[in-house]
Amino acid sequence: MTAAASSLDATFSALADGTRRAILARLALGEATVQELAAPFAMSLPAVSKHLKVLESAGLITRGRDAQRRPCRLRAEALDQVTAWAEHTRRAWEERFDRLEDYLQTLQAAEYKKNEG
Repeated sequence: MTAAASSLDATFSALADGTRRAILARLALGEATVQELAAPFAMSLPAVSKHLKVLESAGLITRGRDAQRRPCRLRAEALDQVTAWAEHTRRAWEERFDRLEDYLQTLQAAEYKKNEG
């Protein structure tokens, strides 16, 4: 497995959890501390910290140090790899569907000729 594929797997694994997606959505609004991120969830701070470690390991967030605060920030550029993969996959499927459509039109034309003659 390539490093890029491994990184993409880690990103998708991190995004697979609804809590982590909610955390990323919150961080899209701006940086936040662990306590601020934990506020909407019925879970302990250590549980939220585990989610943050997964997101950080996947490269989706960074944690800084600002005096006594340790703000978390979204690394939106980390989602570029997901976007590129999704776009590539979308194009591949569109090409397949276009070929299928062409084939079906060929079959329909042949059937029409058969029934006309």
